[in-house]
Amino acid sequence: MWGKDIGIDLGTATVLIFIKDKGVVLREPSVVAMDQNSGRILAVGDDAKLMLGKNPGNIVTVRPLKDGVIADYTMTEVMLRLFIKKVTSGLERIMRHRVMICVPSGATDVERRAVLEAALEVGAKEAYLIEEPMSAAIGAGLDIAEPRGNLIVDIGGGTTDVAVISLGGIVVSESLRVGGDKFDESIIRYVRKQFNLAIGEQMSESLKVRIGTCFPGIAEELSMDIRGRDLIQGLPRQVTITSTDVAKAIEESIGIIINGIRRVLELTPPELAADIIDRGVILTGGGALLRGLPELVTQQTEIETLVAESPMECVALGTGKALQTLDKFKESGTILSAIRKGGRRR
Repeated sequence: MWGKDIGIDLGTATVLIFIKDKGVVLREPSVVAMDQNSGRILAVGDDAKLMLGKNPGNIVTVRPLKDGVIADYTMTEVMLRLFIKKVTSGLERIMRHRVMICVPSGATDVERRAVLEAALEVGAKEAYLIEEPMSAAIGAGLDIAEPRGNLIVDIGGGTTDVAVISLGGIVVSESLRVGGDKFDESIIRYVRKQFNLAIGEQMSESLKVRIGTCFPGIAEELSMDIRGRDLIQGLPRQVTITSTDVAKAIEESIGIIINGIRRVLELTPPELAADIIDRGVILTGGGALLRGLPELVTQQTEIETLVAESPMECVALGTGKALQTLDKFKESGTILSAIRKGGRRR
């Protein structure tokens, strides 16, 4: 009776939590810091991310999600429990809530079951799953129930989901194990190879966010000074990286995403393909903010490409909206699974 409707975007890089009537109340990195000697959890989210690459030997920083699914079940459970504790207070913390979590469209049954079990372990009364592209489309404000094709491309930290949606269901989809994390890894490798400089994840992400582009001819050329360890001398060194350097570094990963969009379009029924030409491609997720990406997708597919409003929040907003009209989504088969939990907390 007193439980809340909570929507969770359980992302590889970031967790977002949506609460009915409050909106998105939490956006923090999917990172947990733990003392190896005592097993004590030291920090989660923003505080834990600050420790990445700077921790002594007894402290380990764990990213419990990989490629959009749970890689470390125990740490995921701990992280979710602490995040939910952050956004609730008083009696809310002992109430059992109704929770909906998104999963990549390519997640296996075992991976989906793990997500459901994690939701129940942190105190959910009912746990539901929804596929990421469907949730992103709902959060972007698309009318998914109408008989018209919508092409949604959700670029997250661990995966990119490409899907054609019509009549409340996914007609064609593909889940790619490429996302913001792969961009960061590619930048680290490029800087190592071209400049003989070792940099960390946080510096790589900063490069991507501040000067990153995938279409140098369109986006403004920017530069940034970065610091790291010289691989030859072993001493700290500073170099200047440009937007063109970042574009070269992530070119292969961007190419995988473009090819994925092409494959989905090739499998799309002709009538829905005609709708997509009229309505365009919608980009969501943090990767949608990469400069030049809409223009590049437009050039490669010859279909107008747009970035959704608040692309990073679309999936979380979609989970919340789906909970508000749960019965309708159950009838259409959009909700993939549900478990009701009664009695004592497991």
